Amino acid sequence: MTATGTATAQPTDEAQRGFSRSILISGIRCTLTYVVLPFIAPFVGLAPGVGPVIGLTVGAVAILANLVSIRRFWRADHRWKIHATVLHVSVLILLAILMVLDIGQLVG
Repeated sequence: MTATGTATAQPTDEAQRGFSRSILISGIRCTLTYVVLPFIAPFVGLAPGVGPVIGLTVGAVAILANLVSIRRFWRADHRWKIHATVLHVSVLILLAILMVLDIGQLVG
């Protein structure tokens, strides 16, 4: 509790919420890329080039969220910081690959 009587979140709670948020955003990006855009977008009349643009936008947000989450885990000195970092780096690598593929679709 703070001097005003409000509860404050512990650094580890913030780190865990950040982790959940970043993984959720990455999951949304994958769902859009592999389910919504390839199968549903043609039925609702989205233009073919919209998928990569959405993928790049959501991918950039997901990368930022993952980086913020890594930082929170380390600042909180969370006991799972190394495990979380390994998972985040793996997700970051996959996001980077997807973004390169999206750029390739836009250019090619």
